[in-house]
Amino acid sequence: MDDDSRPTGASPTEPGARPEAAPIRPAEGLRDPKSLRALAHPLRLQLLGILRSDGAHSVGQLAELVDEAPGTVSYHLGTLAKFGFVVEAPEHARDGRERWWRAAHSHTSFEPAELRANPEQYGAARALQQVILQSYMGELLAALDAEPTLEREWVAASNSSDSFAYLTAPQLAELTAELGALSRKWEAASDASRDGARAVRWMYHAFPRA
Repeated sequence: MDDDSRPTGASPTEPGARPEAAPIRPAEGLRDPKSLRALAHPLRLQLLGILRSDGAHSVGQLAELVDEAPGTVSYHLGTLAKFGFVVEAPEHARDGRERWWRAAHSHTSFEPAELRANPEQYGAARALQQVILQSYMGELLAALDAEPTLEREWVAASNSSDSFAYLTAPQLAELTAELGALSRKWEAASDASRDGARAVRWMYHAFPRA
């Protein structure tokens, strides 16, 4: 499962500036229970998502975006930094009082199937999965609330749907791989400077029905 939180509504580093490219180094195969639990917090996921999608931000900018006190934001950034998810970006600071941060990785992935033999790892992974899914729901509801403000072409281009089929486990794995390949294709086509481009979010889930 990928933690690739990229919330809508985040602003670039400076007004009118283009978002920085996401760091190219992913963090794959996360297994440490403490690291997994550090991510299993809604505000930390939101902060990390902003830094991944829109580049380095100051504590003050992040506090404004997430509507939290700077002290609260600093605390959660410190926790993310402790486990290597974010790093300081002092090159952006205008003076010694500013603290800037950037994401350390383009995304984080973990494999629940590989963690099931270790109850501590698996429990931490499940806690993170629950927070990620809750964040997805929040983004979807926010997008629905914002729909009346969108131009007609953006509403027409958007989609929300689901499908159903009887598949074997290998077929489900193939479907998951195909969805991942399609997602990577469009991520590679991303260009924030393209005329008319805006941040677009998509999610996909494939699982045996409970």
